[in-house]
Amino acid sequence: MGIFYQKMEKKQLHYIHSFTEYIDQFIKLLIDYSPKLISALVILVIGLYAIRLINRLVRKIMLKRELDPTLSTFLGDSLLWTMRFLLFVTFISKLGIETSSFVAILGAIGLAVGLSLQGSLSNFAGGVLIILFKPFKVGDAIETQGVAGTVSEIQIFVTKLVTGNNQTIFVPNGILSNGVITNFSLGKNRRANLLFTISYHTNIKTAREIVMQVLENHPKVLKTPAPAVIVNLLTDTTIQLAIQPWANNADFIQMCSEVLEESKEAFDQAGISIQTIVKEALKK
Repeated sequence: MGIFYQKMEKKQLHYIHSFTEYIDQFIKLLIDYSPKLISALVILVIGLYAIRLINRLVRKIMLKRELDPTLSTFLGDSLLWTMRFLLFVTFISKLGIETSSFVAILGAIGLAVGLSLQGSLSNFAGGVLIILFKPFKVGDAIETQGVAGTVSEIQIFVTKLVTGNNQTIFVPNGILSNGVITNFSLGKNRRANLLFTISYHTNIKTAREIVMQVLENHPKVLKTPAPAVIVNLLTDTTIQLAIQPWANNADFIQMCSEVLEESKEAFDQAGISIQTIVKEALKK
């Protein structure tokens, strides 16, 4: 039994001695490494404060120069994350971690993510193109990819459209930037193309004069460019008149509706029979 206790005491002494060595090595390592750790933490704290200050300053400058809000947000966020990445690389480099291998790992990860998210990257690139070249902006009425609506928000991956019946449509920026876009708000004024179909028994000149009178008396129809009423088509049984008034974008929808209504009333008073009324699709 005495031999057993002696062996136990030797093991305990060995464990204590080993633990003491580990503590000493840890303290020595901590003392040797503490300047790097402290300097890295100082760089991190000062860097975060500087990034926040620079980001606020840049956003104020863009706001004073009245840049597009979507472009300002995109540039501000891009600058913010770029500075954060550079600060992180500087921080780990100050800790003594080899940055070349770290950057290689990030490159491999980025390549794998890029291959798996090709569609999202296409939408991202499309969003960048839309923000930079501005084929439309928030508040514009556009038609694209078979849908029409008012642009409510331009995000980096999708564009949000709100239709006339208050439905929200998300259009991916990839196909949006590569497709045909009709921007109804780009010009100050917009011309309507309203179609009336009358019978061959109706005097065309009389019908044109009646509609022109309606257009001349309407307050929302612009005098310049001048409105026009033309024969658009002659079918087997009817004559199709095209009414082409101009209006400001803000008044366009209401103007079309009122011109159609007043023209119909004027035709009724003149005893002119309308075979069919076809109104252009009003996009907004």
